[in-house]
Amino acid sequence: MVANHDTALLELRGFSKSFAGFVALDRVDFALLGGEIHALLGENGAGKSTLIKAMTGVVSRDAGTMRLDGREIAPRSAEEALKAGIATVYQEVNLAPNLSVAQNLFLGHQPSLFGFVREREMRRRAEALMAEFGLTLDVSAPLESYSVAIQHIVAIARAVDQSARILILDEPTASLDAHEVEVLFAVMRKLKARGIGIVFVTHFLDQVYAICDRITVLRNGRLAGMAPVAELPRIDLVRLMLGRELSEATSRRPTEGATSEREPLAVFSGFGKAGYVSPFDLTLHTGHVIGLTGLLGSGRTETVRLVFGAERSDCGSAEIEGRKVTIGSPREAMRLGFGYCPEERKTEGIVAELTVRENIILALQAQRGALAPLSRREQDEIAARFIRLLDIRPPDPERPIGLLSGGNQQKALLARWLATSPRLLILDEPTRGIDVGAHAEIIERIRELCAEGMALLVVSSELDEIVTYADEVIVLRDRAHVARLTGEAITVPTILAAIADDDAPAGAAAA
Repeated sequence: MVANHDTALLELRGFSKSFAGFVALDRVDFALLGGEIHALLGENGAGKSTLIKAMTGVVSRDAGTMRLDGREIAPRSAEEALKAGIATVYQEVNLAPNLSVAQNLFLGHQPSLFGFVREREMRRRAEALMAEFGLTLDVSAPLESYSVAIQHIVAIARAVDQSARILILDEPTASLDAHEVEVLFAVMRKLKARGIGIVFVTHFLDQVYAICDRITVLRNGRLAGMAPVAELPRIDLVRLMLGRELSEATSRRPTEGATSEREPLAVFSGFGKAGYVSPFDLTLHTGHVIGLTGLLGSGRTETVRLVFGAERSDCGSAEIEGRKVTIGSPREAMRLGFGYCPEERKTEGIVAELTVRENIILALQAQRGALAPLSRREQDEIAARFIRLLDIRPPDPERPIGLLSGGNQQKALLARWLATSPRLLILDEPTRGIDVGAHAEIIERIRELCAEGMALLVVSSELDEIVTYADEVIVLRDRAHVARLTGEAITVPTILAAIADDDAPAGAAAA
């Protein structure tokens, strides 16, 4: 899986970048041909964003060379990159929504005469430019009056009009429906026919195989592979992204008792939100673990945020112990006995400036309300108990949590929710980015909580790990629940096959 560097429009060799000792890119090579759509794929932390920022001058690279048409370049800003012919359109369109389409297209280089903008000429040129992309629209209308897909096309047209020969599209389809995706794809094909090279960053594998010519996969800051789409079967692509071979963990936790014989704790039927995650059915039992897995962007986090009320569903129903409930906010979920450790612990979990003690008691205090404050003695007792129980190091409750390692921060977040005595605990990537020792401790704690009768819903992309503790695994793809695995079907190969959309593995059921 090697790129053809000889005819590359854009060529990167040995790109490296570190941030405060963390290696974000490690000698990455990349090549883009003229007139091709090239998918850049990888999970969280793979290095995609850093690579884009380094090639467009948003961040400086530590090492490596960059050539455009064989000539070495080193843009020091996005503006310099654009002057060289490299433009980026991000998921959140970086235009002025209150200005008209025409004003956005020519902002900064409006046609003018004697210092006055020639409005009629600008509208005429804007209409002609949009016609090149197959669109007839009122260019005098505010940009915000059009769909997200049209806004993306306007951003692309602006970049192409500024002589961009290379177009980087970063998650452009994340908020689009199927028809809007096709509109955008039609534009991408037109640009490809004009010889423009397109870097397409996405999490949707169906779209990769529908529109792209080649694929580059990054994993943990390194080049995992590069190949033509026609030569890379989906299951091999998933292996590259996840770093998994068809080997299977042997330390499965035996299932004690059939799930179907137990009364369900929570039942979600047809639960979902338009444009967010497709309606799904989910039944949670005490003493059992359901694992949610799939590639980044598949709908894993979206599912648990709906269950916890961080996003409000617009269809379906929820029942707790046979009683219909509405989960419209995290506060309501907490009243029902739910706890949630989010994936982004630094931005959505810990409060770095507060102490370990203050972080641990946050959820319990919120549950009790402002009129029933925890006394300092209660806080100290709770913090000491969970520091001891989870072996949080250093065992200093008054230490700012931001000074702890990632693994110990994660254990403190787990302590926060255990202090509320939840009936259902939701863990989103509980072992991501932590050291091996803390990793093993958290996995063991998941097993213990299950044995104690708690219901767990665990999001994980660590397949070798999830098969060791899950009683049921739900596989997601393209923001939909696509397979449900139970019993002997919970293996790494069957999960990989379901993620890759291969023929349904034995023992798998439609979700």
